[in-house]
Amino acid sequence: MGEVMNSMNSVNQSKALFRGAAILTIAAIITKILSSFYRIPFQNIVGDIGFYIYQQVYPFYGMAMILSTTGFPVVISKLYAEQREKGDDGKSRLLLLVSFVYLQIVGFLCFLILYTGSDQIAHWMNDPHLSILLRVVSIVFLTFPIVSLLRGYYQGIGDMVPTALSQVGEQTIRVLTIIFLSYLFMQKGYSLYLVGGGAMFGSITGSIISGLILFMFLWIRKEWKVIAPRRGMFQNYSLEAIRIVKLLSFQGLMICLSGMLIIFMQLADSLNLYALLVSSGMEQDLAKSLKGVFDRGQPLIQLGTVAATSMSLTLVPLISRARLAATPEFLNHKVQVAVKVSVVIGLGASAGLWAIIEPTNTMLFENANGSSVLGVLSFVILFTSIISTIIAIMQGLGSLFFPALAVVVSFPIKYLLNIVFIPLLGTMGAAVSTLLALGLVTILLCIKFKKMMPVRLLKIRFLGILLTAAITMVLFLKGYLFLTNYFIDRLGSERLGAALQSLSAASLGGVLFLVIIFRGNVFLEEELSLFPFGSKLIYLLKKKV
Repeated sequence: MGEVMNSMNSVNQSKALFRGAAILTIAAIITKILSSFYRIPFQNIVGDIGFYIYQQVYPFYGMAMILSTTGFPVVISKLYAEQREKGDDGKSRLLLLVSFVYLQIVGFLCFLILYTGSDQIAHWMNDPHLSILLRVVSIVFLTFPIVSLLRGYYQGIGDMVPTALSQVGEQTIRVLTIIFLSYLFMQKGYSLYLVGGGAMFGSITGSIISGLILFMFLWIRKEWKVIAPRRGMFQNYSLEAIRIVKLLSFQGLMICLSGMLIIFMQLADSLNLYALLVSSGMEQDLAKSLKGVFDRGQPLIQLGTVAATSMSLTLVPLISRARLAATPEFLNHKVQVAVKVSVVIGLGASAGLWAIIEPTNTMLFENANGSSVLGVLSFVILFTSIISTIIAIMQGLGSLFFPALAVVVSFPIKYLLNIVFIPLLGTMGAAVSTLLALGLVTILLCIKFKKMMPVRLLKIRFLGILLTAAITMVLFLKGYLFLTNYFIDRLGSERLGAALQSLSAASLGGVLFLVIIFRGNVFLEEELSLFPFGSKLIYLLKKKV
């Protein structure tokens, strides 16, 4: 009887784990989509120079977001769950108190560095007017500690709903603030830098709303008494407090750094792309406009990466579970499937976007400026989808330091490559340096991953079918655009025509790509069943084969 009860408890815990992971995954996808889409109407409102101003400062907000959503909440939740299982109420409260003090110190130091150093950072960017935006965004670092702590607490007790709602609420309010204030300030004729400051204010309103949502759950459930600190805790558990600080410093920071790959790429471009264009003899307004056009690639990359990683990352909980259950065959198979999915969707999204970049650019951003550069940047989706998947798997296997190191190394590599290529190629040089930096990170991670798991990830047959599908899709899309240009030109509205062309091309190209992949039996039925809408994909597979 006892064994049956234990078995049932294990099954229920497993279901709760996957349900919680699913809730957080859905929330993460929604927030990333919101974080991508708002840039399109924002750019349409403020133009390329206004977009440049905002994007120059965005990486600093991105860092604060990662600190409050990944890394620290994950480590706090893990440690809190361990203490709850042991039934040690004193250590549970100590964990939350030490974590809060630690995060407050980290947050205050980040605020202080960014606020007092805003003039110097703006000087490095060769645009002194950006200092006001940097001061605005620095305030977010004061709010992230409490948000991070409460998310960690709720995840630690197995309740993912407060975290999910706080993430979605934060992004929704932030996006609404950005669109509303940017439109209002533009109507009033304010300078683009003030408009950018108003847009950055959205990061503050969003973080405040996130904190209020989490506090609302505490207040309604009357959980403050459960987490409130007690007197003399540091004296009774001084060694435990030191252990918590060490874990937060190592595990928390490692996971945070691992999630900053795209942020580091953007930061390197913010620091020296515009400055290098100007030092090469380009007029300042033209350089700002070109940087703004280059930044159009960010929402496209973000949306493509979400599509590419959301499916492959659904396997990570299975991978962690297989490692703990010591089932190597199951583990190897799930790892192979996750990597295959990231490569298939990553290459499909990259090649497809490259093929239709001109009408897509016009549809979203009013004109086709910089389409060749954005076309090269589209292949960032392939690299980031592979890198994100491998990092998530390595973390699931218990490796935290190397993924973080590989991501951190990407920043100086990208920065130095910019110095080499931008004077030669302009913004195209920045696109090339991004791909080279990501390519080097991918190679580093693959070499380390091979040592951790000596399994063959991608077979020659798989690569052959994948390249055939990608090339066929690109040729079809180029032919489709050529044939439909005749009809599109007669619509009278260039943007409407571009929208019809790019949306229909994306749909047809995507179907063609998937049909070739399915007919090539790249995925088995049991592999497809692991993913969302897997039953429908299996049905299609049976039809095609």
